[in-house]
Amino acid sequence: MTHTPNRALVVVDVQNEYETGGLRIEYPPIEGSLRKIGKAIDAAHAAGIPVIVVQQMAPADAPLFATGSHGWQLHDIVARRPREHFIQKKLPSAFAGTDLGEWLRQHGIDTLAVTGYMTHNCNDTTIKHAFDAGLQVEFLMDASGSVSYANRAGFASAEEIHRVFSVVEQSRYAAVLDTDEWIGCVTDQTLPERDTIHTSHQRALALQGTQQAT
Repeated sequence: MTHTPNRALVVVDVQNEYETGGLRIEYPPIEGSLRKIGKAIDAAHAAGIPVIVVQQMAPADAPLFATGSHGWQLHDIVARRPREHFIQKKLPSAFAGTDLGEWLRQHGIDTLAVTGYMTHNCNDTTIKHAFDAGLQVEFLMDASGSVSYANRAGFASAEEIHRVFSVVEQSRYAAVLDTDEWIGCVTDQTLPERDTIHTSHQRALALQGTQQAT
């Protein structure tokens, strides 16, 4: 018998900082990902899936997410929609220092769908925290996004970061899919494709071998 997941949708840090502040999402374009986040929330409510909204906190004098600032406030795409639970956090993972894990247990949630910002930071840590806690995880890659980085380790574009983290999540930690695919799974009560590190690596070796042969 196919297991029907008991899902919750977690909306991570969809705050003004990522659109009009110091961390404007570069890839995928912020306008598109915000629309997808709103669409995912609406689909979750229509399907009876609880929505958990998370807000990043920082001191009032911090350069990003300063408590009380415009950048700290939830983006209207989330603020105007209903939610079943609200969490404020100080660390990247939505589980760290919050009641998220206990809330999910109390509501019998076994599958956590992750949206919001950023792919490589708070989403990644939340996904891996959920995986280590024994939850099935789904990552809506077009309802998220990244920024570019440059530091002593090198430079990575927002597209590179978003793509590589998505590939790594799919290799074990989450089923990575776009919002429309996720809504289809919810509507049809089907399970998204999952993968393993071994098979992901074997495919990469085969792909590289094919490219080298040509």
